[in-house]
Amino acid sequence: MMTLSKTLTPKLMALTLIGTLALSGCSVFRVYTIDLPQGTPITSAQAAQVQVGMSADQVMYLLGSPAMKDTLNPNRFDYLYDYTAGTDGKRSGKQDVKNANQYLSVFFENGRVVRITGRESLPMTNH
Repeated sequence: MMTLSKTLTPKLMALTLIGTLALSGCSVFRVYTIDLPQGTPITSAQAAQVQVGMSADQVMYLLGSPAMKDTLNPNRFDYLYDYTAGTDGKRSGKQDVKNANQYLSVFFENGRVVRITGRESLPMTNH
C-alpha cells in the first residue's frame, strides 16, 4: 500500500518545476538589463564641424560611418541614434532616446556636402 506522502512527492515536484519555469520568464524577476544604444551618438559640436563643400571622406572622418547609407540614394548619409536605458542607465538617470529623434542627414552633390539637416535635434553632449 502506498502512503500519501509517496504519491504527493512526484506531483509536488512536477508542480514546483512548472511553477519555477513559468516564473523565470517574468520580467518582475529580472536582475539586470543592458543599456541598448543603436546608431551613432553625435553631439551638436561634432555636427557643427561638418560644413558645406566637404567631401564624403571628410564627413566620415569627423562623424564615422553613417547608420544608414541608402544604396538607391548614395548622395545622402543618415546618422540616427536611439538609446534604451538598462539597469546602469536608469541608475545614472539617463533618458531613453526613441524613434530616432536624434538624427543628422548630410546631402551630397558631385561628392561634396550641399545641405545638412537635423542639427537642432542633437544634444550638446553625449550621455
